[in-house]
Amino acid sequence: MTDTGGTMTTGIPGLRGTDHIGFTVPNLEEAHDFFVNVIGCEYVYSLGPYVSDTDWMQTNLNVHPRTTIRELRFYRCGIGTNFEIFEYDAADGQAPQPRNSDIGGHHLAFYVDDFDAALDYLRGHGVRILGEPTWSKNASEGQRWVYFLSPWGMQFELVSFPQGKAYEKTSPVLLWDTREPGR
Repeated sequence: MTDTGGTMTTGIPGLRGTDHIGFTVPNLEEAHDFFVNVIGCEYVYSLGPYVSDTDWMQTNLNVHPRTTIRELRFYRCGIGTNFEIFEYDAADGQAPQPRNSDIGGHHLAFYVDDFDAALDYLRGHGVRILGEPTWSKNASEGQRWVYFLSPWGMQFELVSFPQGKAYEKTSPVLLWDTREPGR
């Protein structure tokens, strides 16, 4: 539940929403090019490197204590959330990127107004598209989506539902919507 000011009235006191999503990439320059020049996010600032000779990294970030953050950069993407993108030098090696079916698996979904134009744009930039666009059913009817991959294999989704989704007609609670960010 939210009050009229948009803050949550149950759960974490004062919760207003997601500030940013942080994730790690193998090459920050490649990620920067993809997020700025293909996706269209705006670069804001960077920090790092961070090196510690104590157990600070393990205690605070749950990584090997000798791991180094080479650099991290913040990006703003449209009217949605911010991204905090890390490049680490992991002292104990790095695990392969999780699939959606793995614990910790994930994807980032980008809402677009014109699905076909956005899909053509991604194809024109050589982005790997997974399968063909899908029309959702049931509660998500009205939504069209397709997955695509970054150059390093991270999973993304292109999504559009300009006329809304079926659930909106009967649900007392609506998902946050980029089409109407204040509702």
